[in-house]
Amino acid sequence: MTTTIAATIDRTVPVLNRAVAVLGGVVAAVVLNLIVWGIGEAAGGEFVTTDGDKLMDVAPGGVVLMSAVPLLIGLTLAVLISYLWTGVLRVAAVIGSVLTIATIALTVDADFDTASTIALSVMHVVLVPVIVIALEGVRRGITR
Repeated sequence: MTTTIAATIDRTVPVLNRAVAVLGGVVAAVVLNLIVWGIGEAAGGEFVTTDGDKLMDVAPGGVVLMSAVPLLIGLTLAVLISYLWTGVLRVAAVIGSVLTIATIALTVDADFDTASTIALSVMHVVLVPVIVIALEGVRRGITR
């Protein structure tokens, strides 16, 4: 079973240098999340929540910002640390994925409409494969 999984990963995850992994990962996440936002908007999502007395519109600018900034910071830190310790890439993939999924709770707790809540939650899930592929691609490039 392990051999099959390793062979599948070898065929599907490209070898990436650090810059391509970080910048490509951020661009991919933003594009994918904007597609999800468009689908959510088409489904009737307004992407508006309240913060105290103020209405906050989180899309599309918020989608770009909240997709790009945390991913840029996390991937950059991981690839910089990987110059000293390659193992950080897999640790970072796990931690980044767990944090991404865990923060769905913040979206669910906010008072978004149903379509917006679903779309925003899917946007969190979309980040997981981006994180894993970017960091595994760097790891493959280092270990080759």
